[in-house]
Amino acid sequence: MYAEDELLPLSALQHPLFCRRQCALIHIEGVWTENVLTVRGGILHEKAHEQGYASRDGVRIVRAVPLRSLELGLTGVADVVEFHPGRNGERAFPVEYKLGQPKADACDTVQLCAQALCLEEMVSRRIASGAIFYGRTRRRLAVSFDTALREKTRAACADLHAFIRSGQTPEARYETRCRSCSLAATCLPRACEGKR
Repeated sequence: MYAEDELLPLSALQHPLFCRRQCALIHIEGVWTENVLTVRGGILHEKAHEQGYASRDGVRIVRAVPLRSLELGLTGVADVVEFHPGRNGERAFPVEYKLGQPKADACDTVQLCAQALCLEEMVSRRIASGAIFYGRTRRRLAVSFDTALREKTRAACADLHAFIRSGQTPEARYETRCRSCSLAATCLPRACEGKR
């Protein structure tokens, strides 16, 4: 169990899965720079986070749901949680909004699963699935919170805490994803490759 002052932002969970150097620059060194993608993503999340409640076809929709898990050591906000009617009460169904399209790695699904695990801890009910809405495709990707994804998510949380505690920023290494990173001008992956 983590103490309140040890909680990390839930959004940070996908950073080391995307790029450990980016994670260190943001969460250890406190560096942040906007680019067109981060601004567009922020606008998408602002729309998703417009607090309020709605109901559609018997489904209760809650936006900007505060999340916290002392077990995982995370705090954050779920974009949307839908509450679907069921035989044993409402079933929570988290929906995360992302600007682009589905990724080859697990960073988005791990982040969504972490939201579900936070919700489970908060409401003491198991959550079977959720979805990621991708702005580019304008489609939802269904995500099942199976045992493998839950284990991967718990491992990612433990790794994030250990990584941040280490206080070490990895060396720069250029990859094609660096072109879309808002920190490329600070990181300088081509100029600094192989250097601290």
